Amino acid sequence: MRITGTGHASMRIDTSAGSILCDPWVNPAYFASWFPFPDNSLLDWETLGDVDYLYVSHLHRDHFDAAHLSRFVSKKATVLLPEYPTSQLEDELRELGFTKFLKTRSNEVHELDGGLKIMIQALISPTDGPIGDSSLWVEHEGVRLLNQNDARPTDLTTFAELGHVHGHMLQFSGAIWYPMVYELPESAKTAFGKQKRDRQFDRTWRYIDDLKADHVFPIAGPPCFLDDDLWKFNDIFGDEGNIFPDQSVFMREYAAVGGNNGIVLLPGSITELSESGATTTHPVDVDEFFANKMQHLEEMRSRKAPIIAAEKASWRHPEIDVLGELKKRIEPLLEESIYMAQGVGGPVRFDFTDTDGPTGNIIESIVVDFPGKQVRPYADEKVRYRFKTGRALVEHLIHLDEGDWVNSLFLSCRFSAARIGQYNEFVYAFFKCLSEERLQYAEGWYDEHEKAVEAEDTHLGDWTVQRRCPHLKADLSRFGIVEGNTLTCQLHGWKFDLPSGRCLTSVGHKIRAEKTNP
Repeated sequence: MRITGTGHASMRIDTSAGSILCDPWVNPAYFASWFPFPDNSLLDWETLGDVDYLYVSHLHRDHFDAAHLSRFVSKKATVLLPEYPTSQLEDELRELGFTKFLKTRSNEVHELDGGLKIMIQALISPTDGPIGDSSLWVEHEGVRLLNQNDARPTDLTTFAELGHVHGHMLQFSGAIWYPMVYELPESAKTAFGKQKRDRQFDRTWRYIDDLKADHVFPIAGPPCFLDDDLWKFNDIFGDEGNIFPDQSVFMREYAAVGGNNGIVLLPGSITELSESGATTTHPVDVDEFFANKMQHLEEMRSRKAPIIAAEKASWRHPEIDVLGELKKRIEPLLEESIYMAQGVGGPVRFDFTDTDGPTGNIIESIVVDFPGKQVRPYADEKVRYRFKTGRALVEHLIHLDEGDWVNSLFLSCRFSAARIGQYNEFVYAFFKCLSEERLQYAEGWYDEHEKAVEAEDTHLGDWTVQRRCPHLKADLSRFGIVEGNTLTCQLHGWKFDLPSGRCLTSVGHKIRAEKTNP
């Protein structure tokens, strides 16, 4: 089995029975904030895109690059489609010209021509990607590979049961806006960022230990930030709180916990994977490349500046009545929302500036009033969540009729945020569901989730707790760590006070727990 690194979470898998291109991403994503690093735009994409199969794991725009898919990927390719609850991924691929789809069933092995076997595990909670994330397992002639990309399964048992895995590709770096955009003292940002960075690595080590593959490939990150306003987010300043460590940092941290089977894939790297080993060739020396990371980023910044400028020029639509259009789009969804509206529980404030981000003068302020079921001008009331961003970005979201502000505005990091109290997942879940289809699915999921009775227990230290995490049902017998009276679920870093059952990370999500030996 030959694996060609094509950047970020993308790779081409070649076997004698066919080729699979996974998650090709080249063009900037999220309001021209994210770029692949190392740069992959100079690869021979005409050749790389001539494949038998295409796998797009989910709709995040650093995995689903519409312009690139349209131009470079053969429309003769059969799309290996995850079993998602909405049809959006299939619909968008059909709009790009793809006509051949294998609609897989989650956790079911499908045998393709020539003995090539694949299985896709689809994750379908409202917080998994943009309503869905997935992993791809591939087997041919006894060689097995798991492309987990940035999916977070509760465990990897389903894959391990199919036989020993020889290559394991998984995320290790951040892909979020927290804590960088929060209006906090720099010391607090550093402390929270270090906690998140450590959790990212802990989660990665746990997945690696669960699967015990012969070789581990760090993929799906980090992005790089080439706009002057976002340059500070690159991990080049010795900031221990930066959540975007690169592959060289992964290899160093992995070695520190005893890992000696890591393989870095640069764009153009080729690994020949077999049952007996792996041989990798690189287009340049890996250590030397990352030693000169600053130089590479500076060169990319200069070369990509016209692309960023052109993107920015397309955002402004001053003819749009932002308040009126948001009322038209959001108020009907507020009327239909039960679980998410109750979960948010109060008004959320948006301040719009006259720039392309949170700096500049505030020219308009509105609130999305969840209890009042309306969008209206801000009236000086107290709010627990506040976002500040450029009015032009929201104009562009309205212009595109964008139904997912998380997979656009928030991941862009072109905003600032402030909150009073705990993180509230329902705020972000709602702004991911600004369409009738998504809203109905998410409300139904929360309804089923809330009504589910978790009867199985597990024992952690001196405590008996429900086995499944109240957040996203991670197996606490595998991911739960108890320190004193606090339980931490390492899959997403959520914490619970065991004596009271109260969630310390977010609103709601109480856990059932009792002292085994009171």
